[in-house]
Amino acid sequence: MNDNDLLQPEPTEPDPNAVTWVRRLGPGLITGAADDDPSGIGTYSQAGAQFGFELLWALLLTYPLMTAIQLVSARIGRVTGKGLASNMRRHYPGWLLYGTVVLLITANVINIAADLSAMGAAVNLLLPGPQQLYIVCLGGVSVVLQVFVPYDRYSRLLKWTALTLLAYVAVALIVPVSWAEVGRAIVRPHAQLSAAYLTTVVAVLGTTISPYLFFWQASQEVEELRAVPNQRPLRRMPGQAPAQLRRISFDTWFGMGVSNVIGFFIVLTAAATLNAHHIDVKTSADAARALEPLAGHFAYVLFALGIVGTGLLALPVLAGSAAYAAAGTFRWRNSLALELGVAPEFYAVIALSTVGGIAFTFMHFDPIRALYWSAVINGVSAVPIMVVMMLMARSKRVMGEFAVKGPLAWGGWLATLAMAVAAMGVFVPG
Repeated sequence: MNDNDLLQPEPTEPDPNAVTWVRRLGPGLITGAADDDPSGIGTYSQAGAQFGFELLWALLLTYPLMTAIQLVSARIGRVTGKGLASNMRRHYPGWLLYGTVVLLITANVINIAADLSAMGAAVNLLLPGPQQLYIVCLGGVSVVLQVFVPYDRYSRLLKWTALTLLAYVAVALIVPVSWAEVGRAIVRPHAQLSAAYLTTVVAVLGTTISPYLFFWQASQEVEELRAVPNQRPLRRMPGQAPAQLRRISFDTWFGMGVSNVIGFFIVLTAAATLNAHHIDVKTSADAARALEPLAGHFAYVLFALGIVGTGLLALPVLAGSAAYAAAGTFRWRNSLALELGVAPEFYAVIALSTVGGIAFTFMHFDPIRALYWSAVINGVSAVPIMVVMMLMARSKRVMGEFAVKGPLAWGGWLATLAMAVAAMGVFVPG
């Protein structure tokens, strides 16, 4: 199998059993779905409200770029049997590893805070009451599930939680949409050179390609490896490579497709309702609130429930990726399949990351400013991480015969270049 095959969606044999088909999906689906977290929903809503259908093209652009870099991440995990931090510790200077992990955890805690704030506001839209209490309860539920639910059951729960994303497809079907105008905006987009337009493009790209997704998917490939009897890292058992690389390719293309399709529908909904009525929004909760008089109570409820559902999916990915990174750095035992007493440091990072996010919400921070600084840190940390990932993936010392080359390598480097441009764009005043 060559890398040209891996960069294309893989054909699969027909399976009459839909449940079995869903079971083929794993780290790629969860990673892609977690990308549409409440803060991402806020970004997409702002893009649609401010620029209408004119930024739909950006979601089409990010799909192959996001898929390429996530394929690289997943492949590193499956081939080496280790997560990104463990591989960085083995092959790169300590200062690079520690700096990267500190930036990652900082960004993740801020993201957790922003997501919890959005989730609490969404619950408050549906159930009047103390928003901070909802935030504490939602954060607590996420930690308890990660610590006490066995990994095989927990991963299945995350996969089914991804169905909450369909709420945004439903909302888009409820609101009136000029599909002719949508088609025109995609085929002949009117790009602008204004600071606001370019900043929004940067925000969409930064929301879609995030460091925590790299660490999560690589680590989940290691988890899947441990969970299935007789499976080994591909460097040790190359005979398993054809089937596993096909699975990774299908899973990742599908999962990233889900992420981008949902983002597309959120921008579409905001454009058809908020932009059409010249309504600007700052958060995902603002978008839900503004939808009610325009699209009805049902659309409002669906949008709010979607925020909560996607948040419950994103929180464990944010906290878990921080824990995997810390554990790989300090050689701690790490797996969601291990009990608390066996991997206390790993679960402590999960709990502390979530508690840190909860504590941050009590500071009454400006959620838009928090998202901005999270995007800055993500943008700064994503580029060196992606460069290191590509160097590892290209290295025969790390990957052996499975070192990436051809279209997959080009796709990964192109995604890295795009993210570097986005990171520089964050610092452009305007």
